Amino acid sequence: MNFFSHKISKILIHILFWILFTFVSLFYFSDYYWAENPFLQYLSILVIIVYANDFILLPFFEKRKWYTIYILIIALISFLATQLYCYAFAECGCSVVKCLSDYVWQTIVPIIFFSFIWMLFRYLEKKDEVEAIQLKHTEMELKFLKSQINPHVLFNNLNTIYSYSLEKPAQVPELILMLSNNLKHVLYESNATFVSLEKELTFIDNYIAFQEIRTEGIKTIHYKKEVSQFNYEIAPLLLITIIENAFKHSTIDTHIHIKIKVENDTLACVCTNDFDATKIGAVDQIGLQNLKKRLDLIYKDTYELKIEEKEKYCVTLKLQLK
Repeated sequence: MNFFSHKISKILIHILFWILFTFVSLFYFSDYYWAENPFLQYLSILVIIVYANDFILLPFFEKRKWYTIYILIIALISFLATQLYCYAFAECGCSVVKCLSDYVWQTIVPIIFFSFIWMLFRYLEKKDEVEAIQLKHTEMELKFLKSQINPHVLFNNLNTIYSYSLEKPAQVPELILMLSNNLKHVLYESNATFVSLEKELTFIDNYIAFQEIRTEGIKTIHYKKEVSQFNYEIAPLLLITIIENAFKHSTIDTHIHIKIKVENDTLACVCTNDFDATKIGAVDQIGLQNLKKRLDLIYKDTYELKIEEKEKYCVTLKLQLK
């Protein structure tokens, strides 16, 4: 889309310039009438010079960074073209200095102007290429990060079902149903860059309900959700990383506090739990590292992630919803 937009803009600039340049040359800087003005004859040669510079000289010298040689060549072309105009077209019979002072602008102005336009659009095209590469890289990195998250969620849930199939088989059907709903969200609905906030929070609700069954009698979960409205979108599988960490790092017979609040276009998720600092290693931090990478890629400067490891292990995420 940008390619065609740049092309159309460039064509319009060229057309408008030639119209304005011809008008000024004929009506403001000429003692000749239209029929007698040699500028109209010279214009065809000037167009050849300008577009030879645009399509041949500029690309050639810019690629090799021979800017000094390019300037010298353009100066020589401008000098020779001015002499051609003076003695072959206008036949003014003036000196070289007088010729340059009166007519060199007719050659040098179009060359300088279109050289600037060429460099400007070259810069814009390179910028678009860089942005396209960065976007592709971002998409690939997000897919990679998601691929790390998805098996992790599935692994934990399958472990729970396996344990209950041995200890409490009557609860297995309910766990399988919850797992099915969670997998549907992870495998199908989370492929988009953003999902509806309502679907994501439903996924979180199911996950926490799953964990309440799994940790019954071992950990106490305090889950509070305050949502003023659901007509927002959020990047999928962000909150699950924080909530999973709360269960993973919390000690036995502990209280896990999870609060999700949505107000004034801002989501705040706070997870607090007791923890054993000696059991948290580098591997355990991978989830939060991946979370921060995804936040940097998607939300950039519109989020705040705070991790505290004092008396309690507390992770706070605030982000601007779309």
